[in-house]
Amino acid sequence: MIARHWRGIAKSGQADNYVHHLRPDTFPKLSGITGFIRAHILKREAHQGTEFLIVTAWESMEAIERFAGATADVAVVPDIVQVMMVECDKYVSHYEVVETYAPA
Repeated sequence: MIARHWRGIAKSGQADNYVHHLRPDTFPKLSGITGFIRAHILKREAHQGTEFLIVTAWESMEAIERFAGATADVAVVPDIVQVMMVECDKYVSHYEVVETYAPA
Protein backbone atom coordinates (compact mmCIF):
# COMPACT_ATOMS: atom_id res chain seq x y z
CA MET A 1 0.00 0.00 0.00
CA ILE A 2 1.18 3.53 -0.80
CA ALA A 3 0.26 6.66 1.18
CA ARG A 4 0.18 9.91 -0.80
CA HIS A 5 0.63 13.12 1.25
CA TRP A 6 -0.32 16.64 0.13
CA ARG A 7 -0.31 19.81 2.26
CA GLY A 8 -2.01 23.16 1.80
CA ILE A 9 -2.95 26.16 3.90
CA ALA A 10 -6.46 27.47 3.33
CA LYS A 11 -7.06 31.19 3.53
CA SER A 12 -8.89 32.47 6.58
CA GLY A 13 -12.57 31.65 6.16
CA GLN A 14 -11.96 29.05 3.40
CA ALA A 15 -11.40 25.90 5.49
CA ASP A 16 -15.04 24.78 5.43
CA ASN A 17 -15.28 25.54 1.71
CA TYR A 18 -12.27 23.34 1.06
CA VAL A 19 -13.73 20.39 3.00
CA HIS A 20 -17.08 20.91 1.24
CA HIS A 21 -15.22 20.70 -2.08
CA LEU A 22 -13.50 17.43 -1.13
CA ARG A 23 -16.62 15.58 0.01
CA PRO A 24 -18.91 15.93 -3.04
CA ASP A 25 -16.26 16.43 -5.74
CA THR A 26 -12.80 15.00 -5.10
CA PHE A 27 -13.57 11.96 -2.95
CA PRO A 28 -16.29 10.54 -5.25
CA LYS A 29 -13.88 10.92 -8.19
CA LEU A 30 -11.16 9.08 -6.27
CA SER A 31 -13.61 6.34 -5.31
CA GLY A 32 -14.11 5.59 -8.99
CA ILE A 33 -10.42 4.87 -9.55
CA THR A 34 -9.36 1.24 -9.30
CA GLY A 35 -6.78 0.91 -6.55
CA PHE A 36 -7.96 3.82 -4.39
CA ILE A 37 -8.42 2.69 -0.78
CA ARG A 38 -9.25 5.67 1.45
CA ALA A 39 -8.54 9.30 2.27
CA HIS A 40 -7.95 11.23 5.48
CA ILE A 41 -8.40 14.97 6.01
CA LEU A 42 -6.14 16.26 8.76
CA LYS A 43 -6.23 19.91 9.80
CA ARG A 44 -4.79 22.33 12.31
CA GLU A 45 -4.87 26.05 12.76
CA ALA A 46 -1.81 27.85 11.43
CA HIS A 47 -0.65 31.46 11.48
CA GLN A 48 -1.73 32.05 7.86
CA GLY A 49 -5.03 30.12 7.99
CA THR A 50 -5.98 26.46 8.35
CA GLU A 51 -3.38 23.89 7.37
CA PHE A 52 -4.59 20.67 5.79
CA LEU A 53 -2.75 17.43 5.24
CA ILE A 54 -4.56 15.13 2.85
CA VAL A 55 -3.41 11.53 3.05
CA THR A 56 -4.76 9.08 0.52
CA ALA A 57 -4.05 5.35 0.47
CA TRP A 58 -3.60 3.41 -2.75
CA GLU A 59 -2.92 -0.20 -3.66
CA SER A 60 0.10 0.70 -5.82
CA MET A 61 1.94 3.45 -7.70
CA GLU A 62 0.11 2.26 -10.81
CA ALA A 63 -3.18 3.12 -9.10
CA ILE A 64 -1.83 6.58 -8.22
CA GLU A 65 -0.80 7.09 -11.84
CA ARG A 66 -4.41 6.39 -12.88
CA PHE A 67 -5.28 9.47 -10.80
CA ALA A 68 -2.25 11.73 -11.24
CA GLY A 69 -0.77 10.61 -14.55
CA ALA A 70 2.76 9.51 -15.34
CA THR A 71 4.23 12.37 -13.26
CA ALA A 72 2.70 11.02 -10.06
CA ASP A 73 4.82 13.26 -7.80
CA VAL A 74 3.18 16.40 -9.19
CA ALA A 75 0.24 17.55 -7.04
CA VAL A 76 -3.22 17.52 -8.60
CA VAL A 77 -4.74 20.81 -7.41
CA PRO A 78 -7.80 22.09 -9.27
CA ASP A 79 -8.07 25.84 -9.94
CA ILE A 80 -11.00 26.14 -7.52
CA VAL A 81 -8.78 24.80 -4.72
CA GLN A 82 -5.79 26.98 -5.63
CA VAL A 83 -7.98 30.06 -5.14
CA MET A 84 -8.81 28.89 -1.60
CA MET A 85 -5.18 28.40 -0.57
CA VAL A 86 -2.54 30.75 0.80
CA GLU A 87 0.02 28.15 -0.23
CA CYS A 88 0.06 24.50 -1.19
CA ASP A 89 2.47 21.78 -2.18
CA LYS A 90 3.31 21.59 -5.86
CA TYR A 91 4.67 18.09 -5.30
CA VAL A 92 3.39 15.27 -3.13
CA SER A 93 5.23 12.69 -1.07
CA HIS A 94 4.66 8.98 -1.40
CA TYR A 95 5.37 6.50 1.39
CA GLU A 96 5.23 2.74 1.35
CA VAL A 97 2.98 1.64 4.21
CA VAL A 98 5.03 -0.90 6.09
CA GLU A 99 2.48 -1.73 8.77
CA THR A 100 -0.87 -0.54 10.08
CA TYR A 101 -1.62 -1.12 13.73
CA ALA A 102 -4.98 -0.95 15.45
CA PRO A 103 -5.65 -2.30 18.91
CA ALA A 104 -7.89 -5.36 19.05
